[in-house]
Amino acid sequence: MDEVADAGQAAPVELPGSLLSRPQWEDGAWVWHFRRNCALSPAQLFSAFAGFALFSVLLGLFCQVQGATLALPFVVIEVVAMGWAFVLYARHAADYERIAISADAVHIEWMHGARLGSVTLPARSVRVQAQGRGLVQVTSRQTEVHIGRHLRPERRMAFARDLRRAILTA
Repeated sequence: MDEVADAGQAAPVELPGSLLSRPQWEDGAWVWHFRRNCALSPAQLFSAFAGFALFSVLLGLFCQVQGATLALPFVVIEVVAMGWAFVLYARHAADYERIAISADAVHIEWMHGARLGSVTLPARSVRVQAQGRGLVQVTSRQTEVHIGRHLRPERRMAFARDLRRAILTA
């Protein structure tokens, strides 16, 4: 990696971390970006729901015309229930965690539902702990952040080790 970042710093020769949790070099910092594993984006989900709702309502109207008077009210209940479930799914489809490690700071940013949060910790006082298959705990003085929600539980220990190594080498 002989490229020079926008911040004017050359990227270190070797990336810290294992193959599955390897960070990227961006603007003078090692950056991990974890996202929720979602099959559909919110736009694709809306299209799928619109198709489902249209088909269900047309089927309910057909049944209504054929004399099944209770079909349409149940179709409406079904479409409303599926709409609510799709809204809950779409609300978390854009969730992510971003961890950036520079020489002097560890910046953690996350999106969970409609809540966006971030914290910047001094790199020299950061402690990283992973207990069993739980989340990775990053602490500095009185600040404590839990990360790794979008990692498989068996990968969190390796990620904590890689994060420690990146903090020491940054």
